[in-house]
Amino acid sequence: MLHGKFRFHLTAAIAAFSTLCAATAPAWAAPVKNVVLVHGAWADGSGWKGVYSILIRDGYKVSIVQEPETSFQEDVAATRRVLSLQDGPCILVAHSYGGSVITEAGTDPSVAGLVYIAAHMPDAGESEAGDGKRFPSDLGKSNAIKKTADGFTYLDPAQFREYFAADLPASQAAFMAQSQVLNAAVNFKAVITKPAWRSKPSWMLVAGSDRTISPDLERWYAKRAGSHMVEVLGASHCVYVSRPKEVAALIEQAASQAK
Repeated sequence: MLHGKFRFHLTAAIAAFSTLCAATAPAWAAPVKNVVLVHGAWADGSGWKGVYSILIRDGYKVSIVQEPETSFQEDVAATRRVLSLQDGPCILVAHSYGGSVITEAGTDPSVAGLVYIAAHMPDAGESEAGDGKRFPSDLGKSNAIKKTADGFTYLDPAQFREYFAADLPASQAAFMAQSQVLNAAVNFKAVITKPAWRSKPSWMLVAGSDRTISPDLERWYAKRAGSHMVEVLGASHCVYVSRPKEVAALIEQAASQAK
């Protein structure tokens, strides 16, 4: 049996140790419940509606960034602006060109993990245009990318579904083609300064039938970064719209593991 005085000191020591552990625990020791979604080029935040609905149902707080696509710097700033509004750690998610945006913006201390959905994931000194040459995509080999006189790109509406959204109904793809947000051509050549995935855990969803970004490039990105990787067979580049359940499941996996 413990002597009364010794037992008192032992109890006090245990209490002090518990207080110290609580004070020094990581800010996101508890499950991450905030999610920030970032769209890619030629799209806007409305494409996340299916993923948003699932995450909200499952108890997450979800914010959606609307990048202007007028410059890479402004897109990064728009993302950081939303990150500054979070009330705790978050999972930062991006599709396509948005992957470059979160790679630059994701060093924000609120970001506990990064999820790339059929997205670019450049390293320091790289751009997505340069990385795309490693594994050229079907879109890159086509004539579907058009440019306005003032330097903004868009996808030929007649070819939009073929290269961007082949697994969506024709009517839905047609609406997306006509409502696409034009993206400044220079954005694709923006060079990353400090890649967030070098210091934060990352996840990659590979769209198995992606024609906008080569699935081989997506796999290469994931392998280089040591990302947790899943592949959705038969999914087009627009996987975040066409397969919201699989996308939401990966985000929730990241939220449960990024501690």
